[in-house]
Amino acid sequence: MVSKIDDAFQFNRTVLDLRSVRQELIASNIANADTPNYKAKDINFAKALQGAISGNTAKLQLAGTAPQHLSGGTGKNVMGAPVMYRNVVQPSADGNTVDMDVERAQFADNALRYQASVKFVDAQIKSVLTALQG
Repeated sequence: MVSKIDDAFQFNRTVLDLRSVRQELIASNIANADTPNYKAKDINFAKALQGAISGNTAKLQLAGTAPQHLSGGTGKNVMGAPVMYRNVVQPSADGNTVDMDVERAQFADNALRYQASVKFVDAQIKSVLTALQG
């Protein structure tokens, strides 16, 4: 029974995880708006979700040349979708590609979609509770 409930929420968990990672990327862009040569990053949410659903979550592995090295991801792949650089709208003299208007809009859009997903999960939980109680 628990497994079926867990399976029912798996998709929404994946969506919320991806939205959270994307929010962190956008926040990083905003935090580095004045960093010379910083390149704004983002993910294609649809491709990342498709990759996560299909189980394509392979990450690039670091080469361990000594037994003391820890294995870990390179941060260039999020649930099967590559982290990409944003296209430059207005280049700056210091090589920074962060456009604060674009970042603020993307941040607000992603936050709104995250909130909508949370509300959807809340409704789904209430539906499951009603079914279990009724």
